[in-house]
Amino acid sequence: MADGTNLYLATVIDCFSRRLVGWAIADHMRTELVSDALRAAAGTRGAWPKRSSNPTTLGLHLTRLRPALPATRGGPVHGRHRGPSADNALAESFNATVKHEVLRDAPAWPDAPTCRRQPFRWLTRYNTRRRHSLCRYQTPNTYAKTHTTTVL
Repeated sequence: MADGTNLYLATVIDCFSRRLVGWAIADHMRTELVSDALRAAAGTRGAWPKRSSNPTTLGLHLTRLRPALPATRGGPVHGRHRGPSADNALAESFNATVKHEVLRDAPAWPDAPTCRRQPFRWLTRYNTRRRHSLCRYQTPNTYAKTHTTTVL
């Protein structure tokens, strides 16, 4: 921000539809930021799916996060596999797009409310209006609705 302080964004992205299913913004990078984004994703989806459309990718991301996750379903699980840095390419690409399209070459946001409001608007628009080439030029929400079924 203009005053030199930072806000941090944590996102949870569906690898199949590129749909942003959860996010959180905070003035820290503690594990609560990731937990809040995961809780938002669980609220959006209703629950984590039993099977992922890409279980390897999902598994690698969750392996890194498991020690940071809140104790649920018997406590945290510690993975033994650490994926290569390329596993984070989707998130890094998404973050670069957010910065480019929201900041639009401005050096910083003027204040915290603006820094929260503008990304929130863009993140909402991303799922509902922004077409994605990997989704056959449909929005992530539309693509997800036409290619997934609900499992109860």
